[in-house]
Order: sequence, then structure tokens, then C-alpha cells
Amino acid sequence: RRLSVPVQGAICKQFGLKEAQSPDEDFLTLIFKAMMKDALNSSHPVSSAVQSSEQIEEMFDALSYIKGASLLLMLKHYLTKDVFQAGIEVYLHNHNYRTAHSDDLWDSMNEITNGTLDVKKMMKTWIVHKGFPLVTVVRKGKIISVQQEKFLYRVEPENWTSDASYLWHIPLTYITNKCNFTHCTNAYLLDQKSAIIELPEEVEWIKFNVDMNGYYMVHYTEDWKTLIDLLKKNHTALSPKDRANLINNIFNLARLGRESLEKAFELINYLNKENSTAPLTQALFQLSLIYSLLDKKGEQQLAARVMHRIEHLFGDKIDQQHWTDDGALSERDLRSTLLAFACTHDIRNCRATAAEKFETWMKSNGTISLPSDVLKAIFAVGAKSNDGWEFLLKMYFSSVSEAEKSKMIEALASTEDARKLIWLMQNSLEGEIIRSQELSHIIATVSQSLPGYLLAWDFVKENWEKLTQKFHLGSYTIQNIISWSTSQFATKAHLLEVKSFFESKSEESSQLRCVKEAIDTIQLNIQWMERNLAKLQELL
Repeated sequence: RRLSVPVQGAICKQFGLKEAQSPDEDFLTLIFKAMMKDALNSSHPVSSAVQSSEQIEEMFDALSYIKGASLLLMLKHYLTKDVFQAGIEVYLHNHNYRTAHSDDLWDSMNEITNGTLDVKKMMKTWIVHKGFPLVTVVRKGKIISVQQEKFLYRVEPENWTSDASYLWHIPLTYITNKCNFTHCTNAYLLDQKSAIIELPEEVEWIKFNVDMNGYYMVHYTEDWKTLIDLLKKNHTALSPKDRANLINNIFNLARLGRESLEKAFELINYLNKENSTAPLTQALFQLSLIYSLLDKKGEQQLAARVMHRIEHLFGDKIDQQHWTDDGALSERDLRSTLLAFACTHDIRNCRATAAEKFETWMKSNGTISLPSDVLKAIFAVGAKSNDGWEFLLKMYFSSVSEAEKSKMIEALASTEDARKLIWLMQNSLEGEIIRSQELSHIIATVSQSLPGYLLAWDFVKENWEKLTQKFHLGSYTIQNIISWSTSQFATKAHLLEVKSFFESKSEESSQLRCVKEAIDTIQLNIQWMERNLAKLQELL
């Protein structure tokens, strides 16, 4: 049996039929995270054969839905909004009150394109194959050479397949300095391994994958320097989404070993002038990944130097944040992210302000209202004291707001007190005092801290049978628990331990995709450390 999960679900996401549409920045972040999973050997196609109930359940993951929505977004921009919407209307009309397959959607699109483009042929290259392409761009005068290959973080010789020669039909988009507005976007369908694009005239710079509307990454070879200079001199020549896209691509290429970490750090040096949410949050995410790996590896001095760089780039932005709910949605998202990060890592005056606000709230017995944008930061700081932690737990029991409960449980799980962390995980598993649905969230938070990341894994090992009885194999909760409890490991000893543990369990357990993904991630972390540790010491 084949499952193509995201067709209906992703259409609902695109058109807001099931829920309100996410802001651009939120969706961009989700795409970036989905691509990190899709670049692993353990990834899966959007549409694939399944043999068991566990495999069916595993198909309903974030990757399937976000990649599915991203592919529809890419198709919408290539066909234009009107043509795409007309195709959707035909699809909904033809299959009203009936089941549908992904081919039915592409056939409906082909009714509208009327032979000018074979949508089914194009989209098949994306949904029946895992992963995504890396497009390498070389510019010489007016001539732009483009070449595609599979983007894969690491390749095991025994896993090598004909994937290397696989061709996607990629709807490339690009802008240049001659006209860098949305209405000037140029398109080119790359359906061969390589191609030549001839521009009308020479340009100073070219940027592919406009606004990150395509599900692919771009390597600019010599032109990275040109784009780095552009960001330094006039970063607003590119849209915020394009800037976030460049940050994401260069750090992922550094992870791949195709670009230097030094160049990635050079690209984000312009951030002092950046005010937009998407590039700032993407840069903070990439630097946080590096910090976390170093911290858990015991490289505290080097981790402190990374944090110093983060403070240098983001310190002024953190100081500028107001502890309110004012501003546009993207500004509020940025405020929440920056202040939560600053309070977690004790940057600037964040903890002092948060502690004062928490103290006032606690003295009022939780009756005064706190701004929702800064709850995460305030609660996390409040939970650092024993009295604050106990009060927060009491408020968790009485709160009726799910959003507030979620932030409270995250703060409770961010304590450095090992006994409290074990108590939280154990009671959430039992489900009487702390709800069982909170467990994956608790383990995710515990795993992020230096005192907690080993505790979380030990808890999973000791309670594996109980966990699989309660949530069953392949469930979204089990996927998250395995992923989070192992994501910070970066040593061969931990790799062997994780492999051995799951091999000692049932065959169904060891064959779970999320287990393979966890092993892939640890191997990638080890590779990153081996490749970049010495370079980072020189760089910082």
C-alpha cells in the first residue's frame, strides 16, 4: 500500500481550510527544520509503500506535512496563484465527497495548464523520492551555469544507491541587481543534470530561490563573497526571507563540508543592522545548534566564545525589546524568541528583569496579568528558585489556558535540579499529577540542558516498555521522545549505546524510522565535531 499523506492536509494548510494560516516567518522556520530531517539517510518520500501499522503512523510526521505544503507552495508560485487556485477548484469539484490520490491533484492541475506543462511529471519527481536537490550556481559574465545533485549530509558506502543520478524537475527562480523586486522574478525549469542560463546583460549579483519559495538549497561557489558583500553594504536589496534563506543555506553547506564555517560566520556579521524576524531567528537557530553541541561535548570554553559571538550580534536587539505584547506579529515573535534565549543563557539584563516580574506575579498569587509574549522568559527565570518552581507547579494545576500551561511545563522542565526533572518525567509518564500528553514536551526541554540531557536518555531507557505500552510504537509521541532524548549526543560512545539499546529491543523498535533518524543525527553531530572543532577554535 502507498500513502501520500500531505495532499489534503497540505491543501488545508495552504488555503486555511482547517486552521488559520501561519505567518510567513513561522512557516519558513518549519520548512528549514523539515529540510534538516529530509537531508538525512533515514528520510522518507512524501508518498511511499508501507507494510505495517507502525509505518503508517510514522508517515504522519512533520516532514510529510511541511514538505507537502512546501511543494504545493512551490507549485503555486511556478504556475501563478490564479492557475494554481483554478486547479485546486477543479480538484475539489471532481472529488467532492470521494477519496482521492495525489495523482488526482496533478491531473486536475493538468486540466488547467492544458498541455503547456505536465504538472504530474514534474511533481512525481518530488513526492515519490526522499530528499531534495542542491543547485550549484557558477556565474561568468552573462552566462549562469546551474547543476543539480542530491543534498545529503553524509553518505554511508553501504547506503549508496542510484540517488546520486536522480533528477528533480526544479522550478528555479532568481533575481538580480538589475531588478530585485518580486514582479521581476525570473523562472527556469531545470529538468536536466545541468543547464546554461544566459542573462540579457551582465549583473553584479544573482540570488536564486526567491523568497525561499522552492524546496531546494543553493550553493553559489565564488559568488558567496559577492552576496556577503551585498549584505554588508545594502542588506535590504534582498527580502527578509531571501536573507534568511542565505543564512540557512550557507550553514547547511558548512555542515555538509561544501563551504567553510568561516564564510558562514562572515555572512552573518551584518546582523547588527538586521531588524527583520526571519533572518535574525534563523541565525540564532544556527548558532544555538553549534553552542548546544559544544556545551554537551564538554567544550565549555569554546561554547562560551560562541555565546560571546551571539551576544555581540544580538545584544543590542535584546536590549531594544519591550516586556509587552505590543507590535506586529513578527515583532512579537522576535521579542519572545530573543528574550527567552537571553534569559536562558543569562545575556544582558534579562534575568534581573524577568525575576522582578515573576516576583510581582507570585506575590499577587498569580492574579496579575503578564504579557503573553514574555511568559516563557519570565517563567523560566522564576523556576530557577525552589519557591518559584513550587509556585509555578501550583499555577500549572489551576491554569485553564493551554498556551499558559505549555509555557509553565517548559519552565518547570528547565530547572537544573535533577530530582525535580526526574519527578516531572516520572509523573508525566504515570499521567495522574502531570498529564501524559506533556511528556514529549518535558523530555524535549530536559534534553536541551547540560544537567538534563543524560537524565532524559536514561529515563527513556529505563522506562522503554512502559513508554511503548502507553504511546505504542510509531506514534508521534514516541517519535518525538526518541528524537529529543538523543539529539544532543556527539560521541562514538553514545552512538554505540543508542544503537545497542534499540537492537536489544524488538525488531519493530530497531526498524522504526525515528530510531534510524536518531542514529543518523548522532553520526552527523560526530562528523560536525571532527570537521569543525579545530576550525572553531581558530575562528573564535
